[in-house]
Amino acid sequence: MSSNHTQLLERDALGRLVYIDANGHHHVGVHPVRAFPITAHDAGIGIMDQSGKELHWYPDLANIPVAELAMIEEDLAAREFMPVIEKITKVSTFATPSIWDIETDRGPNRIRLKGEEDIRRIAGNTLLIADSNGLQFLIKDSTQLDKVSKKILDRFR
Repeated sequence: MSSNHTQLLERDALGRLVYIDANGHHHVGVHPVRAFPITAHDAGIGIMDQSGKELHWYPDLANIPVAELAMIEEDLAAREFMPVIEKITKVSTFATPSIWDIETDRGPNRIRLKGEEDIRRIAGNTLLIADSNGLQFLIKDSTQLDKVSKKILDRFR
């Protein structure tokens, strides 16, 4: 971006993100979306309108002005709640549906797994587990889990 960058993002009186395009048109209620939220967290961010159309692309987070980056990060943090599973302590049954007791980076939790298809491999040994309420839980590297957690997980994959 050039050094004469004009601000592209601001917040309105209701706290919504507003994107200002090259023609000065204000797009209210936009939201940032990471290109690769799990595998390449800082690879690029698109600013999307409410219908999902991309209005602007930031290829490199390092080139986003600090004030705009703060607004983007704040918005992403509110929508990217994804606890990391550190340990699977117990499952109610090895068939689905089943109840899992887990330890996450945000504390202990209990989730309900509807089916084996709710465990998805993202890349390498990274897994995404969706509970019955639609919450996403991340296992960054399944090979780094303790022996009991690995044994439980292997029964479902």
